[in-house]
Amino acid sequence: MRRSFRSLLCLAATAAGLSFLSAPANAAGDNYVALGDSYSSGVGTGGPYSGGGCQRSSSAYPQLWANSHAPSSFTFAACSGAKTGDVLSGQVGSVPANATLVTISIGGNDAGFTDVITTCTLGSDSTCVNRVNQAKTFVNNELPAKLDSVYDAIRQRSATARVIVMGYPRFYKVPGSCVVGLSDTKRSAINSGADALAAVTAARASAHGFTFVDMRTIWTGHEICSSGTVWLNSLTWPVGESYHPNKAGQSGGYLPALTSVTG
Repeated sequence: MRRSFRSLLCLAATAAGLSFLSAPANAAGDNYVALGDSYSSGVGTGGPYSGGGCQRSSSAYPQLWANSHAPSSFTFAACSGAKTGDVLSGQVGSVPANATLVTISIGGNDAGFTDVITTCTLGSDSTCVNRVNQAKTFVNNELPAKLDSVYDAIRQRSATARVIVMGYPRFYKVPGSCVVGLSDTKRSAINSGADALAAVTAARASAHGFTFVDMRTIWTGHEICSSGTVWLNSLTWPVGESYHPNKAGQSGGYLPALTSVTG
């Protein structure tokens, strides 16, 4: 009986050792890299910000996801004001070959996000609509190739990383509860620009085998002028915080949206 018991102990120890040796390499967690623009860096949350002009916030969804998932490594490269060219020149290089997860929001600045909002705020209805239409023409005709360049570069850096492309929300509920500010014509035009950007981004992400997260549906009921908790700043101070997700938008909108596709 003693020999038999000892034999069983040896077998159990051997089996445990084999199980440990055969554990998957990714059991320790993800190697996560967050790329993109101000919607990923966390502008709009009120700070404090790190990274100088990149304005990275501890309340941004990439940092919140990293806090809750404890990845093996986390590189926060997203930067306020980034365009596709900035991602190529200053961010993609931070993606290692062994990256397992990459997130990105990009394209809004290429399409002239700031100028569209400024024009619609200061100009007439027709001026706003015309400026949005110009942006939509750019999005449909020129942005696809720019997105392809970014997505290709990410894949070249890491052949196996899961890439999650985070979209942008619609800004306004139309008609909504706002009694001052932009007209419904302007609000509808701005929303149509968001729709065009989402359609093109989703198509290019899909073409590369990436996952696109459509924030428009998730944001429903939380737009500016909605009766629910608003997740997006309207015109505010500092001005650079305007039309960006607030803390509730990052934690209640973007973070659950990312978690829903990563687990």
